[in-house]
Amino acid sequence: MLNYNAPADGVKSSIDGAGTDQMNTFFWLKKAIIEARKEQYFMPLASTVNMPKHYGKTIKVHEYVPLLDARNVNDQGIDASGVTIANGNLYGSSKDVGSITSKLPVLSENGGRVNRVGFTRLSREGSIHKFGFFYEFTQESLDFDSDDGLKDHLARELINGAVQLTEAVLQMDLLSSAGVIQFAGAATSNATVTGEEVGGVPASIVDYADLMRLDQTLTDNRTPKHTKVITGSRLIDTKTLPAARIMYVGSELVPLLKGMKDLFGNQAFIPIQQYGDAGTILNGEIGTIDAFRIIQVPEMLHWAGVGAVVGTNPGFRSTTVNGDERYDVFPMYVSGDDSWSTIGFQTDGKSVKMSILTKMPGNETADRNDPYGETGFSSIKWYYGFLNKRPERQGLIKTVAPV
Repeated sequence: MLNYNAPADGVKSSIDGAGTDQMNTFFWLKKAIIEARKEQYFMPLASTVNMPKHYGKTIKVHEYVPLLDARNVNDQGIDASGVTIANGNLYGSSKDVGSITSKLPVLSENGGRVNRVGFTRLSREGSIHKFGFFYEFTQESLDFDSDDGLKDHLARELINGAVQLTEAVLQMDLLSSAGVIQFAGAATSNATVTGEEVGGVPASIVDYADLMRLDQTLTDNRTPKHTKVITGSRLIDTKTLPAARIMYVGSELVPLLKGMKDLFGNQAFIPIQQYGDAGTILNGEIGTIDAFRIIQVPEMLHWAGVGAVVGTNPGFRSTTVNGDERYDVFPMYVSGDDSWSTIGFQTDGKSVKMSILTKMPGNETADRNDPYGETGFSSIKWYYGFLNKRPERQGLIKTVAPV
């Protein structure tokens, strides 16, 4: 008699020979992993640093600051006349012709102990943390539920939940790691972000000039305009997007961006159907403004009720906190190529590796707490960490959003 005998319980089907196993018990899991890729917006930008065994849970890297950079502050400087100077970076990041001319490392005929420079390196570090959760199910839920694909659907939601959680944690890290922060309007902090124009002071509504200023700052910081993105459900392919910076926004800001005007009063937003092709479109991409390709992230985070106190709200989102109605602050995040990495443990270098353990009801789960083996479970766990390598290549605009 041919018996199936639930291979997940460790008992092979009687039709299977040595070295063979049932396949379809794992199909639902593979399908769920592929579907989960569609939910990722930030992870495709990440290169994953692998944490080796026996080296703790912290990774450190050094960034060597260029010689001609204002961040290269050291006490080793000697100028062309042999006088010790405060910084050994010659003229640093200055673009002033007069300053550069006066600090050129000229040499006399006899040379001498002059023009000594120094160098600076910065230390960046990140740590990994373990995350995980599980769910339980009974044998009867699989046998009698009206959904014959229940196990498939539960697996999909398990993996999607882990992906969304990882995306949310990564997004929080990114929003807090940006080194270039701009406020729309006249705001100078979260607490001054407002949707109201008071006494001629403009409201904190992002405009075309804000985007141009951010692009200029990122360019001055030598942020590449090409971005490498990991593609494919199996994580085996990458594509490079030329001449573009990727900007992430929430759905709340899309109406504001679509109505934005450029400096000539024309529509600044170019929808994706006017320029996109299947080979270069990013997940969630909706269009472009100036040097930025706009990615709409449905789960984009924001800061609720941290803005200015609402007076007469002209139609922007707000939250009541401790009895005070305050404006919500919404981010527009830009990531330069290779400015950060996630940290994983025993990964393939392209993703955070998730470990899934499933035990079906039966012999494997039967014990003194469940002597009949009627309950099974499925768990998922993974390591996650964040390494902020180049904060000056990450930009953030904070603005209000319309209702």
